[in-house]
Amino acid sequence: MDLSIGEVAERSGLSVHALRFYEREGLFANPVRRLSNGRRIYHEEDLEWLAICTKLRSSGMPLAMIRQYIELVRQGPGNEHERLELLRRHETHVEERIRELQETLAVMRYKVRVYEEHVARGEADRLWNPSHPDAARTDSHQECRPPQGA
Repeated sequence: MDLSIGEVAERSGLSVHALRFYEREGLFANPVRRLSNGRRIYHEEDLEWLAICTKLRSSGMPLAMIRQYIELVRQGPGNEHERLELLRRHETHVEERIRELQETLAVMRYKVRVYEEHVARGEADRLWNPSHPDAARTDSHQECRPPQGA
């Protein structure tokens, strides 16, 4: 079934501008076909690839790495080990990023608890208040970092 750029945009959740960018950057697994009037024609396989490609992008895979992966796919059978290694490298990167985000989330949760406690006690002005240096010094440790294991 042939799909227009508008239909692909609607079904993929990507903008028409983003689809043109993906094409210009060579991020489609297959070349985008065009009618004699220049209109782009897409197929279901293009939508399937876009779903994968957008996940690779949202996971932080650089465009150059996506292009490298696509080139390996386009070459066909025989380079599966290279594809696997590329995907493993990125998987490691994603796992590291998740660990960093989990640490960040722990800090944010701690800060929310500290603020909730101070607001509930009516002592919110003691949190990093430069006009009350003694208060800031007393409570600054609570502002900076969560306790171990938090």
